[in-house]
Parts: sequence; C-alpha cells; structure tokens
Amino acid sequence: MKIQFISLASGSSGNCYYVGVSGISEAEDYGILIDAGIPVRTIRQDLRNVGIPFERVSAVFVTHDHADHIKALGTLGERCQLPIYATRETHVGINRNYVTTQKLISSMHYVEKDVPLHFRDFTITPFEVPHDANDTVGYCVEILGRTFVFATDTGHITDTASAYIDRANYLIIEANYDPDMLRRGPYPPHLKRRITGPTGHLSNEETAAYLVEHLAPHTSHVWLCHLSAENNHPDLAYKTVEWRLRERGIIAGKDFYLAPLKRTTPSDLFEFEV
Repeated sequence: MKIQFISLASGSSGNCYYVGVSGISEAEDYGILIDAGIPVRTIRQDLRNVGIPFERVSAVFVTHDHADHIKALGTLGERCQLPIYATRETHVGINRNYVTTQKLISSMHYVEKDVPLHFRDFTITPFEVPHDANDTVGYCVEILGRTFVFATDTGHITDTASAYIDRANYLIIEANYDPDMLRRGPYPPHLKRRITGPTGHLSNEETAAYLVEHLAPHTSHVWLCHLSAENNHPDLAYKTVEWRLRERGIIAGKDFYLAPLKRTTPSDLFEFEV
C-alpha cells in the first residue's frame, strides 16, 4: 500500500490538503482533507488530474474558521454528505461565517484537542495552536505507521505544538512572510501588527529558527505552507530555511526533503510505500 499526500492550495486565498491510502483496492482506497478553502469543483478536478477520484474523500478535518480554510464546507458537508470534523467553537464560527452560505447541520462532527480520534486507518489528534480564530488547531495524523503533522496559521510555536511537531515524519509548517517584505509592503499598520503578533503567523525566519533546533532525524519531508502572496516568495522562504539549516550541517535535498507549497495550484502528488 501507499500513503498519498498532495497540497491542492496553500495560501491566503485558499487552503486544502489531501492525505490518503491507495493500494487496498480500487473500491476501498480513501483519504481525508485537511481544510477546504477552495471550490469543490477545483478539489474534484485537481484530484482527478493526479488519478484520485473525488469519491475517495471520506471526511474533512478543519483547523479553524477563517474563510480561506472553510469556503467549500457547506457543499462538502450538506450536499456531498461528508462528515466535517472540527472543535465545537470552530463549528460555531463556521456557521457564522459569511462564506458558509449552506450551514452545516447533519454533517457536523466534533474533535477535542489532545484527544485522538480513530477514523478507519487514521488516528487524528488535534492540538492547540495560537491564532486569532475561534479555536485554532493543528493536526497530528497517524496512518499505517507514519505521522503527518499540519501546523499552519500559528503566531508562535508553543511547547504543546512542538511536542506534536517533533513526532512528524512528514511536516507541513507555516512560513507566511518575510519581515522586510512585510515592513516595506502596502498593508496598513494594524494588519502588520496582527501578522507579526503572537496569534498571527510565522515568518520564514521563525520557522527556520525552530527547525534548526527541532528537525528530528525521522522527519524526512518538510513542506513550507501558507506563504503570503504580498509578503513572501517561494524562493525566499526556501532559501531562508535551507541556509539556516545548512549552517548547522543539515542539508536540504540530502538529509531531508524541503519544498514550499504553491499558493493557488496543486503540488506534486507524493506517494510513500508502507
């Protein structure tokens, strides 16, 4: 069997990730989405383009209730009848958000922070991260002996989040902005303060400094996610992290895989034999 991972979008205009299992059988292969902030038709098409039928999507797990993470939830939950998992406070925020034109009713399912939830072959544990939404979480996703950790939209990395990140074989971690680009950029002062604050976003430098101290030998892949269109560039995010790690003798491309995720288009499909 194989574990499959693809980022369908990762940025302020929309976020959506797929993790799945293939090789069981044509009828039994399945997966989950982490967030669904892009149109359902886009999710369908992007999955189809890499040979994954949309029908394999069996559930959606939501990090928080900001629009760029939840735009498609009403359709996925109420029309497609997929279970939508989130904390209770996040579900309240989802149904209050203007982008949720079809409110979640029958599709609502709940998760609790630090409480593992078993979903078929997956064990999924939400953990608290500091961000200015109703009740933001990251996800530790264990499947067939491998561990994915999603840590996006987080103002700083707490000890709690770090304990989960340290477990990752495959890490999806935010590198939202470059401080110089943000400082010189067009955002108003209050928005700049929000982004750089303790419940805002991680900069390239903050992510690099964290990885220098915490990148574990068993972490084979690191994807930099949620890059800002106005205040970052994929090459800059990559080079900032790559350079800081190289200073410590950790070589991207040799010791581990490193890549920034695309903001509005899919990544490559990654498949891992298990």
